[in-house]
Amino acid sequence: MIGRLKAHAVRTAEVSSGDVQGRGGGRGTASAARGAPPPAAESVPVEALQTSGGPRTGGEDAEHVQLLAALHTQLPPIVVHRPTMRVIDGAHRLRAALLRGDDHIMVRYFDGAEGDAFVLAVQLNSEHGLPLSLSDRKAAAVRIVASHPQWSDRRIAEVVGLAANTVGAVRQRSTAQNEQPNASIGRDGRVRPRNGAEGRLRAGELMRANPEASLREIARLAGISAATASDVRARLNRGEPLVTPQQRQAVARESPPGAMARRSFRPDGPASDVLLVSLSKDPSLRLTMAGKILLRALRVCSVDADGWARIVEAVPPHRQEVVARLARECATAWQCLADRLSERTGESSTEAG
Repeated sequence: MIGRLKAHAVRTAEVSSGDVQGRGGGRGTASAARGAPPPAAESVPVEALQTSGGPRTGGEDAEHVQLLAALHTQLPPIVVHRPTMRVIDGAHRLRAALLRGDDHIMVRYFDGAEGDAFVLAVQLNSEHGLPLSLSDRKAAAVRIVASHPQWSDRRIAEVVGLAANTVGAVRQRSTAQNEQPNASIGRDGRVRPRNGAEGRLRAGELMRANPEASLREIARLAGISAATASDVRARLNRGEPLVTPQQRQAVARESPPGAMARRSFRPDGPASDVLLVSLSKDPSLRLTMAGKILLRALRVCSVDADGWARIVEAVPPHRQEVVARLARECATAWQCLADRLSERTGESSTEAG
């Protein structure tokens, strides 16, 4: 047992020395400073340090503390968050020093943000020493989702030692879910839309509103790649759903009960989208004032179910009756237009016969 603890002390020294400089960038806080010279250790009074707020919700293991205190070798420096003087890594070593009666302990400081300090604490405790329990890792995931909402599920999963789908479930249950950004930063540092379906739908709306816009511009505005924008345009022209079956399934899993009823992925094919694109390319409409007015009105009405839900929520209670009245008048006007066009179509058929 003593031999294993000595080996653990060596591993702790190596990990702590190489990782204290991390600031939360790159692929993770701890790995940001691989190869960088470690900060100098300082002797700090043990009474100046705090152990609250760490990733171990149950506190330190008393037996492990006693075994560390029994070692006759000097323990590696602990890692401390300088702004708060909280122990990031080395709570067991601090307890062992107190048990020995030491009044000072060697410390290496971390000067980053408090949220990054917690991430570093989770990483260091995962890489050496006593492993975190499953409940501790899930609790850590909740905290990191709240403090680093821009991080992808995979990136957080790598830090806490959980599966990415488990972190995704934690994110969905988080009280900060509504504050989660639409894009996330992955383990490679690249920014990607968190919900690929939303980006595709947004791109479809942009293409309907401005059929002549370039794929590069659509991709930039929708927050998707140019390749995805190209696929959306191809699907739109073929009359296929803009969202892939896998994405629809993912959204169904992530959405709260009843949310899918407000979404419109048009599983049978967005025929109206294709017709609108075709009309927009017709010079007899696109190059005349009356045609431009018609196309503009049709684009305004080309809103999916989720868009209409957002519009309904945006109407203040004291204006609901007025908006409802005007909406009915607009519906009547559109019906009159449809009837008159149908009459003209019938007349044209009769003359042709």
